[in-house]
Amino acid sequence: MHQKVKTVSPDSGNPWHTIRNLWPYMWPAERMDLKLRVVWASVFLILAKAVLMFVPYFFKWATDALNGKMDASGLLPAFMLSAVMLVLAYNLARIVQWGLNQLRDALFASVGQYAVRRLAYKTFVHMHQLSLRFHLERKTGGLSRIIERGTKGIETIVRYTILNSIPTVIEFALTAGIFWWGYGFSYLAVTAVTVVVYCWYTVKASDWRIGIRRAMNTSDTDANVKAIDSLLNFETVKYFGNEQMEARRFDASMAKYEKAATQVWTSLGWLNFGQGLIFGVGMTVMLAMSAMAVQRGEQTIGDFVFVNALLLQLSVPLNFIGMLYREIRQGLTDIEQMFDLLAVKPEVSDAPNAVPLTIDKGAIVFDNVHFAYDPARPILKGVSFTVPAGKTVAVVGPSGAGKSTISRLLYRFYDVQSGSISVDGQDVRTITQTSLRSAIGMVPQDTVLFNDTIAYNIRYGRPDASQEQIEAAADIAQISRSIKDLPHGYETMVGERGLKLSGGEKQRVAIARTVLKAPPILILDEATSALDTTTEQDIQAALDVVSQNRTTLVIAHRLSTVIGADEIIVLKAGEIAERGTHTQLLEQNGLYASMWNRQREAIQAEEQLRLVRESDELGVVTRLPPAV
Repeated sequence: MHQKVKTVSPDSGNPWHTIRNLWPYMWPAERMDLKLRVVWASVFLILAKAVLMFVPYFFKWATDALNGKMDASGLLPAFMLSAVMLVLAYNLARIVQWGLNQLRDALFASVGQYAVRRLAYKTFVHMHQLSLRFHLERKTGGLSRIIERGTKGIETIVRYTILNSIPTVIEFALTAGIFWWGYGFSYLAVTAVTVVVYCWYTVKASDWRIGIRRAMNTSDTDANVKAIDSLLNFETVKYFGNEQMEARRFDASMAKYEKAATQVWTSLGWLNFGQGLIFGVGMTVMLAMSAMAVQRGEQTIGDFVFVNALLLQLSVPLNFIGMLYREIRQGLTDIEQMFDLLAVKPEVSDAPNAVPLTIDKGAIVFDNVHFAYDPARPILKGVSFTVPAGKTVAVVGPSGAGKSTISRLLYRFYDVQSGSISVDGQDVRTITQTSLRSAIGMVPQDTVLFNDTIAYNIRYGRPDASQEQIEAAADIAQISRSIKDLPHGYETMVGERGLKLSGGEKQRVAIARTVLKAPPILILDEATSALDTTTEQDIQAALDVVSQNRTTLVIAHRLSTVIGADEIIVLKAGEIAERGTHTQLLEQNGLYASMWNRQREAIQAEEQLRLVRESDELGVVTRLPPAV
């Protein structure tokens, strides 16, 4: 049945679901060394927090020593009772605490980067496992942006979740305990109220900002899609002189991004102001309480300094709690779309008991095949035919008849709704996709090359091929001479999508790539329909050599390329209208004969036009014969 592509998981937007998905990357089961790094990093962080608790005490004792009211004889050794030694101890504690934090970061660096690499790799592999339908419905620029933002957000979430959440809670507890033990419940109460109100405000404001961040991400993705789409179609833009139109479309998306980004920074200002106001009120109350206690003689100046220092120290994790929540939520926003991609199920997948394809002779059988991309519009309606081993069968017909769908079904980009397709008697749904596709070579109409060298693109057919084998494949594809004429030969870069090569050169590279793969089954999907007549004849000669002794399925628009086929299948509206050899079909004087005659007339008209151009160039007036 038709399966609509799902691009949003049921738990999309649920932060706890996303964190559960991230946990295997935070705590990798197969990497004990990384687990140990996480443990040691956590130990050093807790030690840093413990040392940090002594910093305000040393400051308090130094202040009291300078004021002549030092009373820590039972807590410190005698040599540390001087103000100078206490100042040294204060700064030494700060340095040790800072060093422990740096050691923590160094230990955890590889954990974060491993998580980034592993999840990015998993997403990349998953994208290649998804169905052709999914990729036809999505935009490459948007997908690349989602993956880019997602990988950037992973390390932030992993780092903050593992190393900072629990230790920060511990620091809050230690600070509250010190206030309660040293100064009474009233100081604890003010601290607790300040922290609770601070965290409540931070959560509410951050949730508000998350919606703005999503809008900014959406605008950013849309702008990136338009930019990539326009640049990929650079020539078309130039053909129609629509540079300004493309610029306006891009600028309209960037205007939305500008508005959302401005709101993000404005909202950050309000968030920071509110946090500062709440903490400032709490700090004012506690310092006022301490100041009055000093005036009453209940506390020393050192106690006042201690309260101030401890509050300032508390402001760091408080600010961090705000940042922690914001960064985790924003990171989750950035990667939730990546997990949505990972939640998409492949439309075509191997059966649980799938086995590798066993090639004997390579015979292909389509048996009563029905298929539709959309249930409301059937494409193939009970198509049955056989491609005998080592023979060539061509499929022709008007546009929309379902010709290219046949090659996609054989490659198992889609599964049939009913009927079956088999290779050497093995239903393609019962064999592994990898083994099926390794047995088939494809030369498509629109050959898209990788932005790499000619050698790389040919070697793509068999990555372990030697240079000699690459050159032998190029000889068969009749492109070796053209390659040798290039300044860098086989190391010539072909440009994005192979745009530095002509159409005929790209097709020959595709043929060489397929020759190097040496598959027992060959599909030629309108491999010459986009070429001029002369180039088509040259390419067809190379294809005839390649298809010898191979089971070959030809999807053709130009009937001149299938004259020599052992059988020609004529499709019309998803059904087989005629079948036979070229001669037999012409004798039937049906759909095939009508198509043949129209194409011959078009070829003759093209030839007449060529003669007119040549005569114009020579300055000769030529009387042309009438078109047949």
